[in-house]
Amino acid sequence: MTISPEVTSETASEARGTTAPDLPSATLGGDSKRSIEQITLLLFITVPFLALVAAVPLAWGWGVSWLDLGLLTAMYYIGCHGITIGFHRYFTHGSFKAKRPLRIALAIMGSLAVEGPLVRWVADHRKHHKFSDAEGDPHSPWRFGETVPALMKGLWWAHIGWMFDEEQTPQHKYAPDLIKDPAIRRISRQFVLWTVVSLAIPPVVGGLVTLSWWGAFTAFFWGSLVRVALLHHVTWSINSICHAVGKRPFKSRDRSGNVWWLAVLSCGESWHNLHHADPTSARHGVLRGQVDSSARLIRWFEQLGWASDVRWPAASRIEARRQSAPADAA
Repeated sequence: MTISPEVTSETASEARGTTAPDLPSATLGGDSKRSIEQITLLLFITVPFLALVAAVPLAWGWGVSWLDLGLLTAMYYIGCHGITIGFHRYFTHGSFKAKRPLRIALAIMGSLAVEGPLVRWVADHRKHHKFSDAEGDPHSPWRFGETVPALMKGLWWAHIGWMFDEEQTPQHKYAPDLIKDPAIRRISRQFVLWTVVSLAIPPVVGGLVTLSWWGAFTAFFWGSLVRVALLHHVTWSINSICHAVGKRPFKSRDRSGNVWWLAVLSCGESWHNLHHADPTSARHGVLRGQVDSSARLIRWFEQLGWASDVRWPAASRIEARRQSAPADAA
């Protein structure tokens, strides 16, 4: 299967601006590719990645403190669950209903992951599900074909290249519900602000705890730069790796697979085959032994009364989606 890079009638109509122009934009740059959000995202993809590359030799030279590791871990999982529970399962797929304070908290937590404005993230992901691994999918690794060279090119595209393509998913078409919410629209437009907050928290905490500029610097390096880079590449691996390899015990119309070794770092998102078989399910890791911390937190939110109408997968629903014989990736 080769996904043509040419503009389809679907994307052509989007380019002509046929989608709800009366709605306000939820990003400072609207649907423009060279927007301030994209430039910021490019900067904070490149710089943290360079920090991640430098992490091993630097750690060998002067080590890393328990405070640095604590800040890295805490900020990582705040942002990761903000993406997985908030941006993905709640805002994109409506896997549960959330009371207003939780809704706002999830929007901010996801923004701290530095993965782009909320509304743009949701619009891209909804379009991905509409055209998953077919023509029109913003980030399928099968875009260029099935040969090894084509797949290598496609994996790079799915992992990071697609974010800087000229084609932009129209937010008015794919996320009008979020744009109509003034608070969510405001948080989405404040992407640059939440990026600064996300990067500032570790050095402020590190500097105050150690009472030193060096403590602030190492906290910034590990808790801000390395943390953001690690979370970026784990999240993007769901787009690339989980659509190229993995177990496929459930029926889906695409090539989504379960990749177990990403489960803990991705907060349960790498049980990707079930997700594409049943996108609105609040739990992705539905089989025995499949760790899904996002589903556990949603359960706690439900027990606390913060979340309701949670779409938990019933046993009959899971069985109905099973392959007749569990299939592995090619």
